[in-house]
Amino acid sequence: MTFEMGSVWLVGAGPGDPGLLTLHAARALAQADVVLHDALVSPEILALAPQARLEAVGKRAGGDQVPQLRINERLISLARDGLRVVRLKGGDPLVFGRGGEEALALAAASVAFRIIPGISAGLGGTASAGIPVTHRGLAHSVAFVTGHDTTGALPDVDWAALARGADVLVLYMALRQVDAIAERLLAAGRDPAEQVAFVSEATTPRQHVVVTTLGDAAHVGGTIPKHLPTLIVIGPVVALQPLLAACQPEGERHAA
Repeated sequence: MTFEMGSVWLVGAGPGDPGLLTLHAARALAQADVVLHDALVSPEILALAPQARLEAVGKRAGGDQVPQLRINERLISLARDGLRVVRLKGGDPLVFGRGGEEALALAAASVAFRIIPGISAGLGGTASAGIPVTHRGLAHSVAFVTGHDTTGALPDVDWAALARGADVLVLYMALRQVDAIAERLLAAGRDPAEQVAFVSEATTPRQHVVVTTLGDAAHVGGTIPKHLPTLIVIGPVVALQPLLAACQPEGERHAA
């Protein structure tokens, strides 16, 4: 794939470990003139674009926010200046990454773009923690759910339907709302003894996994620093985590 001048590549950086980048992502970074990156993209990944100008445009819950409209306008302006632009996002650009919004803005402005998928944290982070999101005999369905809306409040989703309809729930950016989410799932009939895993800083050397129950999830979630990127996994597959994490090579065993 040729990275043309005056175009934008919407690139997934994966869940954190630089080794989980795709070849297309690495090649894009090596050729980029400018990289607009999320807050969670690691310095090790940004170092793969040594010649590029780096611009931080991340959004952190409870922290600095760069308005999405400003990011869209910046991408269009840089491309019209004839630059090769990478919009680098943690995970996958189209999984809770607003990549679709940016692609629509680029299309409306007649700016050429490509979407380079990345490994979503809901897949890469759970695998790194030793949690299969599906498993024969345990879980035949999985739902990926955002933990907050654009204002930081609980999203307007049908929690009762999710509680009944998916064996496994993988929650992104839900740490601040875990008490409300647990309350709704319990009210909809999920078992308070069902296992829950909190996976913080997944795939990095700082990865930390805490396993509890849905009934205690609000209390345990309150002990985890809110600034840490944390996945929450609910379902029977969490029971496999101690066995699968223990069987990883010592250098890759991050869970506690």
